[in-house]
Amino acid sequence: MSARWENCRRVADAVLYEGYLLYPYRASAGKNQSRWQFGVLGPHGAEDCGIGENDSMSAQVLVNPLAAPAVSGVVRFLQLQHRAVERDLGDGRYQPVGELRAGAQRWLSWDEAVEHEVMFGAHEVSRLPHMVDIFVPAGTDIEEIDGGRLVRSRRDLHGRLAISAEPDGGLLRLTFELHNTAPPAADKAEAIATSLIGTHLLIEVSGGEFVSLLDHVDAADGPARRCRQHRCFPVLAGPPGARDLMLVSPIILYDHPEIAEQSQGDLYDACEIDEILTLRILTMTDEEKAQARATDPRAAQIIDRCDAMSPEALLDLHGVLRDPHAEAGADLIPEIPLDMNWWDPAADNAVRPDVDAILVNGTTVARGTRVRLHPCRRADAQDLFYADKIARVTSVHEDVDGGQHLGVVLEDDPAADLHDWYGRYLYFAPDEVEPLTERSPKWK
Repeated sequence: MSARWENCRRVADAVLYEGYLLYPYRASAGKNQSRWQFGVLGPHGAEDCGIGENDSMSAQVLVNPLAAPAVSGVVRFLQLQHRAVERDLGDGRYQPVGELRAGAQRWLSWDEAVEHEVMFGAHEVSRLPHMVDIFVPAGTDIEEIDGGRLVRSRRDLHGRLAISAEPDGGLLRLTFELHNTAPPAADKAEAIATSLIGTHLLIEVSGGEFVSLLDHVDAADGPARRCRQHRCFPVLAGPPGARDLMLVSPIILYDHPEIAEQSQGDLYDACEIDEILTLRILTMTDEEKAQARATDPRAAQIIDRCDAMSPEALLDLHGVLRDPHAEAGADLIPEIPLDMNWWDPAADNAVRPDVDAILVNGTTVARGTRVRLHPCRRADAQDLFYADKIARVTSVHEDVDGGQHLGVVLEDDPAADLHDWYGRYLYFAPDEVEPLTERSPKWK
């Protein structure tokens, strides 16, 4: 793997640990007693028996051959590691307990995880198919602590990666099929102990370039549509413009994903915003923080990092202000002075969604403009029900990234006036509306 792969490690690690441990990061929290992560490949038959997840993941990606292309990469996953706490009874005897305290120290019985990477070297595409066997041995480690010991145990992991290739419309379609080949499990505990968790692949190509499955030229549309994915989502990785790396993720991402530079570290709970989670952690009591630290070393790192965060670092989590008018066109939303912070009350006073306007296809659109809706962003599945509906614009907005949004209510909705009074609007982008020439006299 090239050194450029290391630049993708933060994103790959975020995928690997997404959902590993959720706020409030305590074993006693219900959400952490029945843990669930993405990219779990269970042993054979676990899904059919209702004790685990499907045993496979497969991805098809496209390569534009520039010379003699070759592929290499790595399979990354977590192995469950059970940490049992045992109290020392003397005479070499130990008693399993749920929790052990010794002074200010405390330990809980808990399921941790061990990272694994299985590399596969460069293989010329012309010489495919190729098989890669995956085997991680079982193991037991013992750590002596005050008043007892921690016994960490792991089960064998077995898997197989199959790589194949076929031509398609001047391109090459590569197929990566990953299977958990462990024997059937007897129960849920054994199933998760022999699962590959957070599984994903990072693939590199030489002598060619990957084709984006999200944003490609028209000539690649047919081959891209014929690519099939099972429980994963391949995207271009690395810096924008790079086409030699592909991340096969169990989470839906966009091409060239990045970790925000303002992020201070992993929080494992990407359904929440870093700033919100950090503020919540800072409101935890000392006892709650102690429970989190006793649950998992990674939880302890989160608590310690948040406790030590400076006011400046905390402020950075609020985001970054980008000039929304950097590509200024003929938009009619007032400009905020460059030297004014977006959170300054004066900045709020500079814009008024009820009177501001934008241009859509050369037509000024503001409150009261009648528009026909053409939802295309699929931000909400229910948007499909609004296709071709006539709506009235209620407000015009622009976010800190320069994105513009129109608040509307449906004209044939009997509760339109009530929705407007409450401020309960539907929101669409400018390219999702068609301005109608007449303006309703009741909207002023």
